[in-house]
Amino acid sequence: MCGLTAIFSYGDNAPNVDEAELLRMREAMIARGPDGAGSWLSDNKRVGLAHRRLAIIDVGPTGAQPMALADEAGNIRLQITYNGEIYNFKQLRAELMAEGRKFTTNSDTEVLLHLYDRDGAEMLRKLRGMFAFALWDEAKQGMLLARDPYGIKPLYYADEEGSLRVASQVKALLAGGAVSKVPNPAGHVGFFTLGYVPEPHTMYKNIHSLPAGSSLWLGRDGRKIESRYFDFRGEMQQLEEAGPEASQDELRAALMESVEHHLVSDVPVGVFLSAGLDSASIMALVAEVSGSQMESMTLRFDEFSGTASDEAPLAEEIAKAYNTRHQTRTVKGADFQADQAKLLAAMDQPSIDGVNTYFVAKEAADMGLKVALSGVGGDELLGGYDSFRQIPSLVGKLGWIPGLRPLGAGFRVLSGPVLKALTSPKYASLLEYSSDYGSAYLLRRGLFMPWELSSFLDPDLVREGQEALETRTHLAETAAGPGHSHGKIAALEMVFYMRNQLLRDADWAGMAHGVEIRTPLVDVELFRALAPLIAGRNPPDKRDMAASASPPLPDNILNRPKTGFCVPVHDWLLAASSEDPAHGERGLRGWARRIMTAQKGLSL
Repeated sequence: MCGLTAIFSYGDNAPNVDEAELLRMREAMIARGPDGAGSWLSDNKRVGLAHRRLAIIDVGPTGAQPMALADEAGNIRLQITYNGEIYNFKQLRAELMAEGRKFTTNSDTEVLLHLYDRDGAEMLRKLRGMFAFALWDEAKQGMLLARDPYGIKPLYYADEEGSLRVASQVKALLAGGAVSKVPNPAGHVGFFTLGYVPEPHTMYKNIHSLPAGSSLWLGRDGRKIESRYFDFRGEMQQLEEAGPEASQDELRAALMESVEHHLVSDVPVGVFLSAGLDSASIMALVAEVSGSQMESMTLRFDEFSGTASDEAPLAEEIAKAYNTRHQTRTVKGADFQADQAKLLAAMDQPSIDGVNTYFVAKEAADMGLKVALSGVGGDELLGGYDSFRQIPSLVGKLGWIPGLRPLGAGFRVLSGPVLKALTSPKYASLLEYSSDYGSAYLLRRGLFMPWELSSFLDPDLVREGQEALETRTHLAETAAGPGHSHGKIAALEMVFYMRNQLLRDADWAGMAHGVEIRTPLVDVELFRALAPLIAGRNPPDKRDMAASASPPLPDNILNRPKTGFCVPVHDWLLAASSEDPAHGERGLRGWARRIMTAQKGLSL
């Protein structure tokens, strides 16, 4: 995994690329790429690309970036800076070589160059993996930005006064010193509403996240073409209608294929192992596919010792069953206090989650691992969250009532102050947010309800932010695609929570320690294979996934109630301070305020 940056001075009155700025942006991402650095500046100084490298594929100097594709006379035709892994690059390379194309490296980066040279932006539909890149096309005098279907890898850009600036991190763009820091109301409101900043927004008005599954072309003439090549709602609806449902054998085959692709690496690959079915199933499938002894590791916390939340004993049992070289690492409250400032600094955009991933990646790096597999995506794909049961139940019991939303709004206005003082303010919103799947999802997942925000944020900022976000509209549109309730919740969880929080947290927290986190259950081909099942009336669950392993998981793992991978952040915060001194609020909400306060250059 790596860090990329680019500057394209396309405007007639825009200054030439400042190489010092380009390098400042690059060096702000050293943690993402500790193995090497490179840069390229066009002869006319109008285009600059730079790269920090974490060497995973073709680890020698031939895999360095930025990488060029030149003609027979040595003239550069294409230049790319890229972050990610293309898991089917070997198949694509063989296909291109059969057509007569010659390769000088064994990297997936060179495959991207040749594939674009042949197919243009249509190449994106052929890629299986996680990726973000900026590609300069000399002949067409334009730059193509692209991001993988799930948005596993981030890509941010600022387009100001005829200059396009691109980077893997918001903070890298800011480090260049030329991007506006005007706050974005949508970013602030989005964070306090959901616990993360929903794309395409960031905390800054002029910095945008390239949406997952999309591309952006910008020509020398200033013409922009935005295109989406993958859309969850449309894909799921199409695949749902296609049917028929897959069998258990087909489920196993799809899982095995995804795991096999995610093991492609020129360095050792480990597994983040908990006692949950997601990571345990991945461990079992990896052991079957790889045929070699794997590294695995688990975190344990003193606060959970002897309780059901202690993952270590069962994880060690799983590791023994599949003969891994396993390590259990202990993280204490003192470790959290010592690393809290570093953790918040590594958090590129505010998120109330990610602490567990930060520490598991830190320990993996200490073990010498560069690549690790994670079970992220299993709950969203296979209905592991309570939301898959709670939301349909809520909508089914209350959603049919005519005029429920306005009736509920009146109830909330009258009861809100009382209920907020006595219990969760969400109870005041129960009627107002039960009329449809999108609203009920916000009730289930929301950090603060929209009506609460004006009590601690500027009302004008809240109004402007909510108008830009249109949260309930976007939630409703996402849920509208699939026909069955399971598919609706799966789409909502994948498009919102997983994309904007879990995957983003895996990126910044892993990259803070130079660890590439791979997610076999977040895979476009796996999704396409299982979508007819996911959106159907008898969707597979995580037990079906676990049953696909051979040999099967131990019975006490298969029959263990879901607990989630817990981290005692609340206890750690209370140990440092009995309450948030600035706001007097505990729990996730207090943690959210601390996170926002710690974000440099921002204020409430």
